[in-house]
Amino acid sequence: MRIDRCSAALGAILTGVDLAAGVDDETFDAIQDAFLTYQVICIRGQQAMTPDDQLAFAARWGEVSVHPYVPSIEGHPGVMKIHEPTPLTQRWHADTTHAEQPPALSMLLARVIPEVGGDTMWSNAAQAYDDLSPGLRATLGTLRAVHQGTTLAQSAGLDRRAVTQTHPVVRTHPVTGRKALFVNGDYTSHIDGWSPEESAPLLEYLYARVGRAEYVYRHKWQVGDLVIWDNRCTQHAVVGDTGGAERVLHRVTLFGDRPV
Repeated sequence: MRIDRCSAALGAILTGVDLAAGVDDETFDAIQDAFLTYQVICIRGQQAMTPDDQLAFAARWGEVSVHPYVPSIEGHPGVMKIHEPTPLTQRWHADTTHAEQPPALSMLLARVIPEVGGDTMWSNAAQAYDDLSPGLRATLGTLRAVHQGTTLAQSAGLDRRAVTQTHPVVRTHPVTGRKALFVNGDYTSHIDGWSPEESAPLLEYLYARVGRAEYVYRHKWQVGDLVIWDNRCTQHAVVGDTGGAERVLHRVTLFGDRPV
């Protein structure tokens, strides 16, 4: 297996691995080490993987999560079909942070990719936090934020209270111990105990901070790319420039722990 870094901030491409054929424990451990080191890894050339293969590989990482209101593909609970970019996916966000235990990681397998456009960007939310002033880091460490499900949750008939959680503005990674910003434009509504109007200037500053170019890796998809990202310390956004061309990816998400 070969590992090539993609940017100074985060990201690496892994080659020389055939996941459909299965990998031994030593190779799997090396993949996990790369994941923790680079936060986003692309295991290239996995177009032979079936949905069952993807679920089996995901199960080696932990418990597969079935999304509460976005349907799975038929016959494969836990595999979501991702289509063209939407306003929600084009904003910087971590996945499903309105859950009590937001996902630990997600893995996205590229099935159909347009000739141009549809890249996905990932940002290192831990580095974005590290580079803040000591005073702001200290202040953020005392704050919690309210996260709420999107309009899709309401459309599915879920009560708002069932998709509302309060999490720390800065969370600590349960494995590496590193701190990262944990607020995002899709799910965070306000700072707990503050009004939305009072919260907006600080939250907008933090969202913009996450999106700064020096913290970002932009991935140009190839069919067969399996990208795995750490939802606890990164955020991502799709570039909405497909021009309506077909774009199909299969996503599997793993349960995480309660942020602290």
